[in-house]
Amino acid sequence: MTTLTTTGTTTTPAQRPTAPRRSPQADGMAVASFVLGLVGTLVLNIVLGPCALVLGTLALTRGTTRRGRALLGLTLGAADLLLLAALTATDGTLSWHLG
Repeated sequence: MTTLTTTGTTTTPAQRPTAPRRSPQADGMAVASFVLGLVGTLVLNIVLGPCALVLGTLALTRGTTRRGRALLGLTLGAADLLLLAALTATDGTLSWHLG
């Protein structure tokens, strides 16, 4: 069996600590979640809100380095759904309108 010596300690390859695996797509999912949540506050909140929630959750579970963007995407996705509920309750519609 091979042993590695570093600064006086001996470890085997099976004992080496491993870094958590990061998916290369996780950062893209975090950014997409943020963008979809932001755009969803203006248009198509019934579609973009849930998409932002799903992408933000997936990015966090896959270990993104852009944790803040994923959390903002989750927050904006939830805000999209709350906005949809408020619009439906007040006007009975699923979209913005002026007048």
